Amino acid sequence: MNEQKELLTTNQKALTINLDVPKYGTFAEIGAGQEVAREFFQAGGASGTIAKSISAYDMVFSDAIYGKAPRYVSRERLKLMLDHEYQLLIDRLSGTRGDRTNFFVFADTVATSNFKGTNEAHGWLGFRFQTEPRGEASEIVIHVRMWDKEAVLQQQALGIVGVNFIYGALYYRSDLGKLIESLRDNLGMDRIEIDMLRFSGTAFENVDNRLMSLFLVKFGLTNAVMFGQKGEVLQPSEVLYKKAIMVERGSFRPVTLVNVDMLDCATAQFVQEPLVKGKDMIVLMEITMNNLLAAGALDAHDFLSRVDLLADIGYTVLISNYSEYYRLTSYFRRYTKEMIGVAMGINNLIEIFNEKYYENLEGGILESFGRLFRNAVKLYIYPMRQEAYEMFIARTDTAGINTPAHPLTSNVLINAKNVRIVDNLSNLYAHLLENHCIDSIVGFDTGILNIFSRDVLRRIHEKDATWETMVPKPVVEAIKRRGLFGYSDTPIFDGNQ
Repeated sequence: MNEQKELLTTNQKALTINLDVPKYGTFAEIGAGQEVAREFFQAGGASGTIAKSISAYDMVFSDAIYGKAPRYVSRERLKLMLDHEYQLLIDRLSGTRGDRTNFFVFADTVATSNFKGTNEAHGWLGFRFQTEPRGEASEIVIHVRMWDKEAVLQQQALGIVGVNFIYGALYYRSDLGKLIESLRDNLGMDRIEIDMLRFSGTAFENVDNRLMSLFLVKFGLTNAVMFGQKGEVLQPSEVLYKKAIMVERGSFRPVTLVNVDMLDCATAQFVQEPLVKGKDMIVLMEITMNNLLAAGALDAHDFLSRVDLLADIGYTVLISNYSEYYRLTSYFRRYTKEMIGVAMGINNLIEIFNEKYYENLEGGILESFGRLFRNAVKLYIYPMRQEAYEMFIARTDTAGINTPAHPLTSNVLINAKNVRIVDNLSNLYAHLLENHCIDSIVGFDTGILNIFSRDVLRRIHEKDATWETMVPKPVVEAIKRRGLFGYSDTPIFDGNQ
């Protein structure tokens, strides 16, 4: 099957669908021309597939056909199109061919680059279809971004991804990973980004859309996906648009009292910043793909457990492929010019100043910091007890860390002001500190500083009930109720008892 998939061009995929007699439906496209329908017409045999092809460029005509939506290119507009066209198919053709036809509607609403190049080139694509005659409809929706510089190339890419989308929905439903990976067939990695998808309907009753979204990152179709407080898949640009952003990166395996305290304290300081007051704001917990793949293969259950727990305590979750912080803040800059705050521990701060991570940049660490701190970005640093700090220094690649002039006493907390930075970067660090690009978190709970996720996990495995004092109460309840992270209430058998 893989060999056949590799041989299929866009034209061959369209022709295969055209020759599949039971498949019959409508193509409705707004904004960028009939790019997807064109691929089917050019392949030949389209009369066996296309009941109708329609394009409504003018907003007045579009509103008259589909009803009003808040934006021309939006998920709401796409839903109106799918609803309207699918109902027409059923009403007009079900009586004459409903017993032998799997009806479908493909719809898209798209904006390619304007002449000035000042707009966002993106679109919503939807496919609603039957898997058997007179069966209930199922649906897939995706959001795409087009990165070609010229509108004509964006249109071409849209036609290709549309055919991939329809073909995958019809023939790869038994392997959704293959369906998602195939969306980039004949396109490569740099022309189209797919940053959101959602499966629904009877064909996908057992599908978890969060896991499907994770495949988008895994297969390189996007670098970040987002989930809401109810576990729903979100479209990042809708959530981040023109908002101030506070984010904390972590493994959250599981989320601890320290994770929550760090973000709460940093957020309390962030909202007091002059550039943030009065602005709309979003608070995020972020996990990197590197963290999810730390043990090798992706553990879907482990991933969903972490996302569920963060949602349980009211956080929006971002999964990204941005190992470096400067890439993460650059991603946010696609959607907002407002201030960005990043909450992190001392260990992450030290790692940011490790030059080995920037060898791929021509300008090295200076280039990375130029990208990280441009346009109102600030790091909020959570303290660490000296004992834990010294252990971290000992086990990591931190050669060259300064030794303080006077030994630190055992009760000293290491914070942004007394942390040791390598000699050749100490003046750079002092500059960032003096200019308030880096600041110490205040108001933290000193009684929880010894809590680490790895210790919580170990205690869960060892059935040491003290782990329950180290995480928020809703997290305790969820771990017990769902049996997460190896939790079991079965006592450990002791041969001496």
